[in-house]
Amino acid sequence: MYGLIGKMRASRGQRDAVMDVLRTSTGALPGCLSYIIATDPVDADAIWVTEVWMDQASHKASLQLPEVQAAIAKARPFIAGFEFQVETHPVGGFGLVDGKTG
Repeated sequence: MYGLIGKMRASRGQRDAVMDVLRTSTGALPGCLSYIIATDPVDADAIWVTEVWMDQASHKASLQLPEVQAAIAKARPFIAGFEFQVETHPVGGFGLVDGKTG
């Protein structure tokens, strides 16, 4: 499995607009096992995204999907920047399908 944990910053007052785009564009991504969008309790402009994919290739392929490209274009004006992104290798846990058994 392949995971990403990232923190992005919305332009001031635009966090909900960015999260709306993320929520409406992540419904059916081939190979995506989990896509969690979260607010930061102490930073009104921060958005945390935690993703789990079957593999890195699935994630990379998703970035080329027309609906994902459209979502990126729609959200871009409301995003101030990306603070960091960390790659992980999820091994399982509550709510996550075991990558070995599918």
